[in-house]
Amino acid sequence: MNHPELDFARYPNAPGHKRLGTSKAAADSMREKAPTLRQKVLDVLFHQDLTADECAAEVGKSLLSIRPRLTELLALGKIADTGETRTNDSGKQATVWRAV
Repeated sequence: MNHPELDFARYPNAPGHKRLGTSKAAADSMREKAPTLRQKVLDVLFHQDLTADECAAEVGKSLLSIRPRLTELLALGKIADTGETRTNDSGKQATVWRAV
């Protein structure tokens, strides 16, 4: 019997995409890197509550590669919204995340 919750080749255990083409290609290109990036983000969030921009700076990676990892971690129940916001690099308010 197939158990989708145990299928590590599917979102959120693997990068997802909403459309074929460039979205799928981007997800496929991150398939091997995503687990390591997710773990790095989770590790920093165990030590301090951070926004996506702050997480990216802490792990030394692009915000564009970190923001989807936060979405995956949220879907996996490994992080939560603290209810706080902080100003991000663009001047907008951003969610502050914590590990659970």
